[in-house]
Amino acid sequence: MTPVNAAEAWRDGIRRVFKAPAIVAGVWLVTTAISLPLALSLRTELMNHLGASLAATSAAQGVNYEWMQEFADQATGLGTTFRPTIIGFGAVLDNLSAFMDAVPRPVLVIGAAGVYIAAWLFLAGGIIDRYARDRATRAHGFFSASGGFFFRFVRLAIVMGVVYGLMFGYLHPWLFDRVYTRLIRNVNVERTAFMIRAGLYLVFGLCLAAVNVIFDYAKVRTVVEDRRSAFGALAAALHFVRRNAGAAIGVYALNVALFALTIAVYAVLAPRAGGSGWMMWVGFAIGQMYVLGRLCVKLIFWASETSLFQSRLAHAGYLATPAPIWPDSPTAEALRPASPNS
Repeated sequence: MTPVNAAEAWRDGIRRVFKAPAIVAGVWLVTTAISLPLALSLRTELMNHLGASLAATSAAQGVNYEWMQEFADQATGLGTTFRPTIIGFGAVLDNLSAFMDAVPRPVLVIGAAGVYIAAWLFLAGGIIDRYARDRATRAHGFFSASGGFFFRFVRLAIVMGVVYGLMFGYLHPWLFDRVYTRLIRNVNVERTAFMIRAGLYLVFGLCLAAVNVIFDYAKVRTVVEDRRSAFGALAAALHFVRRNAGAAIGVYALNVALFALTIAVYAVLAPRAGGSGWMMWVGFAIGQMYVLGRLCVKLIFWASETSLFQSRLAHAGYLATPAPIWPDSPTAEALRPASPNS
């Protein structure tokens, strides 16, 4: 296969994602299933707080900012997140700010995030395997790959957790508590201080992006080359990115641009406060379309990186492991009763 450039790999990644709509639908269902208990829990808190009061009537007819702020200040659990900043596009900015500033979240949110991460760790092997083969693998092939790579990705996730922990535990405080404080010591203009902080956000974001690229290609090389060592996959990923830096950075930049475009479109279409009746359902539909678009971008990251790697070191559709064929897949093997002599 002739090596492709960044734009070609990116376009091929988009093609691979839309060629497998079942994966898009599946990850959306998983996302919805994990977030639904949080929504129901918050609904219960709101009902208990409002009851049959006048505030309940006001909340049903529109948005009462004063009540929302009062409720969030009095709440102790998930309700602390129910603030005006979660309305429409404000939720995107609120999440981004909380991520970049390492703002702690309620225990329920952290627990749901842990379940979500575990679900992605399980699905990642099947997803990358499907995009690497570039053909249908059916349910048995998908889940066989997911189960086969799950514990390898768990080991890789432990390394990722250590690295990200160091970045948020040491690099982030160093940049924003020490460096930032030192740089604005003699600054009297608020705009200048904001630009300095924005520059530090950019530095921290670039560091996160660099780490993210390495771990993404570690996952790709784990699946495509059937690697079992997390450190071996990381070393191989680092070697690949170093030798193909221009293309790897180009693919990542195009995906980031696509993510930014998705956010920009949502910023324009995001539902405004105070909708009710059919407008409420329109706002809900727009919100779900944004979630679906964001998930597609995540999948395109993996698909385009897989395409680039295969074009440089393998060929389209190549994987070191043969495709599991029912009834000879690991799933079928687990279903067979053990023989008396085994």
